[in-house]
Amino acid sequence: MGVVKEGCFPLFPFFTLHVILSLSIPLLPLSVHSKCAKNPIIFNFGDSNSDTGGYVDGLGLDFVPPNGRTYFHQPAGRLSDGRLMIDFLCESLNTSYLTPYLNSLGPNFTNGANFAIIGSATLPRYVPFSLHVQVSQFLRFRSHSPALMSNGYKDLVGDGDFENALYTIDIGQNDLAASFDSLSYSQVIDRIPSFITEIKYAIWSIYQKGGKNFWVHNTGPLGCLPQKLASFARDGSELDEHGCLVPLNNAAKAFNAQLGDLCKQLNSQLINATIVYVDIYSIKYDLIANASNYGFTSPLMACCGYGGPPYNYNANITCGRTGYTVCHEGSKFISWDGVHYTEAANAIFASNILSSNYSTPSVNFNFFCNKI
Repeated sequence: MGVVKEGCFPLFPFFTLHVILSLSIPLLPLSVHSKCAKNPIIFNFGDSNSDTGGYVDGLGLDFVPPNGRTYFHQPAGRLSDGRLMIDFLCESLNTSYLTPYLNSLGPNFTNGANFAIIGSATLPRYVPFSLHVQVSQFLRFRSHSPALMSNGYKDLVGDGDFENALYTIDIGQNDLAASFDSLSYSQVIDRIPSFITEIKYAIWSIYQKGGKNFWVHNTGPLGCLPQKLASFARDGSELDEHGCLVPLNNAAKAFNAQLGDLCKQLNSQLINATIVYVDIYSIKYDLIANASNYGFTSPLMACCGYGGPPYNYNANITCGRTGYTVCHEGSKFISWDGVHYTEAANAIFASNILSSNYSTPSVNFNFFCNKI
């Protein structure tokens, strides 16, 4: 790995999409351009995979370089070198990046709000910022935004727009990761139904307030994260042919199977609602398993971290802390810091999401434009 910089900072717990893809991965489908008749409205719920600054706004701090170096050229509230999947998906709809709900400095919520917070999980329910708390924040926003607009406030969402909004959910990774810190594999599997119940509650709560368009991501291959590979004791029998931890990935698959069943169930129960289940696991695992075909190198090694091959991850010297090293800008790494992904990887993920090949039912974001 090319080492170009050492850091001395503490780290706390699209170009358009089609340009990126045409320059680096020409065989991938181009982004789907928006056909929305009016400004699309998105409400997002999740964790660090889609937090665009809520954690930073909530704690009153900024992340440190080299976070944000690729696109924003400075830390931008995201744990990545650049844009996240949700940023690219917003670009595909020709809408602005989502403003964090906790942003109090001139926020603009005309295209929705982002309730995702780094570190969030489905449980415990009342601990900030669990999925339950995020939904509670949304319900408060849902209640107050139309009333404030009627009193002359701007940059909010009107009453009729909530019904046609798109509600995106990407959560569950932290539930599984935290469970493996103290529980056996069988105990983790036993906990999964409780995580799924919280997601069911979230969708039902939003639906009861008029929401009917849901976009639900399953969780990625936990056992392929450099952090987990560097941290868990293992022998060769625990690794698959691509070097990922089988037990952790099997738990992710078990979670995803139950989440897929939930989405299928809700599609039959919620009248006039559409719940799209997106197989993020397959999208991410495909990139890791076939990294060289996409032009990437060292698929299980963090770009930013410490320790060098095979994982470049050390829990005491994480990206941004004194002593860290970072790969050359423009290097084709999949993992940014051992837990989160690089902008280059996120661009590939978003392109595959937009293809609709990983969606059940098989629709893309423009499907919802026709419902606005």
